[in-house]
Amino acid sequence: MKKDLPENIVEDISIAVVLENSTPSEKVWNVYLINEKKQPLVNVIISSKGYGEKDGREVKTTVLRHFLGDVEGNTSCKIEAIDPEVFGLTNEYWLSYYMEKTIYDKKYIFLPESIVDENLIKVPLVDKPGIVIGGSK
Repeated sequence: MKKDLPENIVEDISIAVVLENSTPSEKVWNVYLINEKKQPLVNVIISSKGYGEKDGREVKTTVLRHFLGDVEGNTSCKIEAIDPEVFGLTNEYWLSYYMEKTIYDKKYIFLPESIVDENLIKVPLVDKPGIVIGGSK
């Protein structure tokens, strides 16, 4: 049965943790959806959660659900602010959307300690430094 389902592959869509601004006393980070497709994504829903171990004990954050609506092609859309306190956890984003009446979904995972200055690149369509997962296949 599962073998009969189409393989709906997600391409040209990324999730990025972006450094919005930085002062000597604090850094402000936000998470973005990056749509590098020409087509819009329809009824975009993203759930986010963090989990892992901190100070020797199991930690899980609350699951947050974000309805972004339609995201036009070649644009970015802010999902949420992210606290640097959770960078030591696994941060998971589950994306679901429709395109031409077909549903697509994909899980994006930022591993613990992967959101660090050494991994910053220029994020497409946001033009700020960040860490990007996904994109072109």
